[in-house]
Amino acid sequence: MAFSERVSRLKSSLIREILAAAQRPQMMSFAGGLPAEAMLPKVDWAEMPVSIGQYGMSEGEPALREALAAEARALGVPCEASQVLVVSGSQQTLDLAAKLYIDKGTPILLEAPTYLAALQIFQLFGADCLTVPLEADGPNLAQLRGQLEQQRPAFVYLIPTFQNPSAVRYSEAKRDAVAALLDEFGVTLIEDEPYRELTFDGGSATPIVSRLRKASWIYTGTVSKTLLPGLRVGYLIASPDLFPHLLKLKQSADLHTNRVGQWQALQWIGSEKYQQHRGALRDFYRGRRDAFQAALQRHFADLADWNVPQGGLFFWLKLKQPQDTRQLLDAALANDVAFMPGEPFFPEPDNNLGYLRLNFSHIDPARLDEGLKRLATVVRAAQTAEAA
Repeated sequence: MAFSERVSRLKSSLIREILAAAQRPQMMSFAGGLPAEAMLPKVDWAEMPVSIGQYGMSEGEPALREALAAEARALGVPCEASQVLVVSGSQQTLDLAAKLYIDKGTPILLEAPTYLAALQIFQLFGADCLTVPLEADGPNLAQLRGQLEQQRPAFVYLIPTFQNPSAVRYSEAKRDAVAALLDEFGVTLIEDEPYRELTFDGGSATPIVSRLRKASWIYTGTVSKTLLPGLRVGYLIASPDLFPHLLKLKQSADLHTNRVGQWQALQWIGSEKYQQHRGALRDFYRGRRDAFQAALQRHFADLADWNVPQGGLFFWLKLKQPQDTRQLLDAALANDVAFMPGEPFFPEPDNNLGYLRLNFSHIDPARLDEGLKRLATVVRAAQTAEAA
C-alpha cells in the first residue's frame, strides 16, 4: 500500500498496550495516569439545552473561553478570551503545534525525560528531538543555553509543574531563567500544565509564559485530571501571533470540540463547587501519595532512588543497578502487576536505562503493598539473573 512517508515513523503506544493488559480484574496496575474513579464527580445533565447538540464554533463555547481566560489571568497568564481555543484534550494542542512547526528534520527541544505521547506526536511528524536534562528544580540551564544557541529549535516543549513522568516542579529561579533564555533567542515555548491543580504542599508558581516578554508561546491545560477525563475537553491559550494559525489547523482537524463536554466543563469552571472538588482531590491524592511512599520504602529502598512528588500522579524511580525495565514487563504482567518502563520517555531509550514510572492515584490502597512487593520481587529476580 502507498501510505505516506510519515507512517513509517508511527509507533504504537506502549502505555496503551500495557493498559489493555491491565484490564484483567486481578491486575494491580501502576501503569497509567488514571485519576481515581472514587473521585470522579457526579455530574448533572438535566439542564443541558437541546441546542448544545448542534454544530458549534471552532474556537469553543464563548462562555467557556471567557471562564478559561479568567482562570488563566488569575494564574498570571496575560490573555483574553480571544486567545483561548478549546481542544479535544490537551493532547490535541500538541498535534496542532506539531502541524504548525514540524517538517521532517525540524529541531525541537524537550526535557529528558518527557511526556510519552508528546514524543510520539513530534517523532511522527519527523522532528529532530533534542533534549535538556532535568534536575530536581528544573532543566540544566547551561545545557539549555547551549542547545538554544547551537541548534535554534523551532520550539521548546516543557512541563514545569509536576512533570510527567519525573514529577519535577521548576523553581521560581529556573522559571525566570528559562523565560529569559527563550526571550533572548526568540524561541517559542509550548508549556503543558495538566497537573498544576494537584499540588500537595500548597506550593504554586506562575507559568513560564507569564514571564516572557518577547517570545511566542502556547499554554495548554485540561479538565481531565480534575473533572472527567472522558469529556476530552482541554484548552490552549496562544500568543496573538500564533492563535489564527492554530485555529485554522483545528478547523481542518475536527471542526470543533464536542459541545456536550464543553457544556459540562462550563458548569464547573470558576464555580465554588469546583474549588471544593479540587481541594478534596488534593487531600485524597496526598493520602494516596503518602501510603505509596511508605510502601516504596518497605519494598524498594535497597533497589531504587526517588524523590517524593509534591504533586501530580507519579513516582519516578531510578534503579541503583540500571537495567532495561522494558525487559521486566512480561514478568511483571505474569505476576499480575503492571508498571510503565521509563526508557520510552526519552527520545533515545536505549541510552537511558533503569527508570520506572509508577502511578499512585488509581490502585486500590488495599492492594498497594502486595503490588509493590511483587514488582520488587520481579526486579530482584532480574538483577540476580543478570549477575549470574
